[in-house]
Amino acid sequence: MSPSNANKVRQFRRQRGWSQGELATRAGVSRAAVSAVEQQRLAPSVTSAMALARALQRTVEELFGDSPTSSEVEAWAWQPHSWPCRYWHAEVGGQRWLYPSEPTNLGEIPYDGTCQGKSKRRLQDSVPEDVLVIATCDPAIGLLASEYARQTPFRILPFTRSSRQSLTLLTEGKVHIAGVHLSGSHRSEGNAVAAREVCGEGACLVRVGVWQEGIASATHLDLKSSQQAVSSRLKWVGREAGSGARDCLDELLAGRTPPRRLAPDHRSVALAIRYGWADAGVCLRLAGEEAGLNFLDLRREAYDLCASDRTREDRRVLALIDVIRSTPYRRLLGTLPGYDARTTGDVFEC
Repeated sequence: MSPSNANKVRQFRRQRGWSQGELATRAGVSRAAVSAVEQQRLAPSVTSAMALARALQRTVEELFGDSPTSSEVEAWAWQPHSWPCRYWHAEVGGQRWLYPSEPTNLGEIPYDGTCQGKSKRRLQDSVPEDVLVIATCDPAIGLLASEYARQTPFRILPFTRSSRQSLTLLTEGKVHIAGVHLSGSHRSEGNAVAAREVCGEGACLVRVGVWQEGIASATHLDLKSSQQAVSSRLKWVGREAGSGARDCLDELLAGRTPPRRLAPDHRSVALAIRYGWADAGVCLRLAGEEAGLNFLDLRREAYDLCASDRTREDRRVLALIDVIRSTPYRRLLGTLPGYDARTTGDVFEC
């Protein structure tokens, strides 16, 4: 059964973590009017309905129409590669998405269900509205996920994507947060510029930290400088276009043809070198040291999390910002090789 009109207003208000008073203030109506609308004791005027819709960033039809809201209809965020499919589910901006299972930087995490065609089977009683979806290439996302689960009633669902892939998913409404590191050595505002280009006005950035990005190489090479690395006949492993590591490697190679061998993330770059499939590649110091490789520091780069104008007020996003600013998380992050946590938690408007 579709929820009542009253529950639609209440539903979207609670998704944002707002009290009736806060919604009333934002919409320019009285708190008593909000309460009466939610309890179906009052049919709002056209003006009041439009004001509530604007405050909640919904259409009037979503709040007061007879058809089901988008959050009642589950859709695939992207199509599964094979059947049967294991999936996770989450709500983003009022839409419930099904996410086909894939490797994550948290290892194997519990699935919400399985699907074969149109037949779905739930495996656990997880609530889509309690899941925060992040697209990021940060190999240390596990630290944030563990602190988030410890400090809040929510959980993180991470997908490994490059910076620009992450921003695209954010604009498509399929993730709450996009990890971005496109500032580079000569573009101090690069993350904000990239976020504005893709997401438009109204997005914000939350600083996770500043990390070291450089050349990881096999230990037997004993490289002493980036110039030596570039001038040597090495087998390079690269990253896809749109990633910060690819930008760094393109800058390093200065117009040379990029490597044909590509890895999907920082750890994969390091592992390709460790097991002899390549001699060198650009990744984070953390990934290189984990794999026992030599590392030449090229630049320090800001790593931020981007929230769009539609997700920045979500209660899960606000809880994430609190966790990032917390002492336990900052302390953990600061112990990682190549991570500087002195600006962790700073917020920047795009």
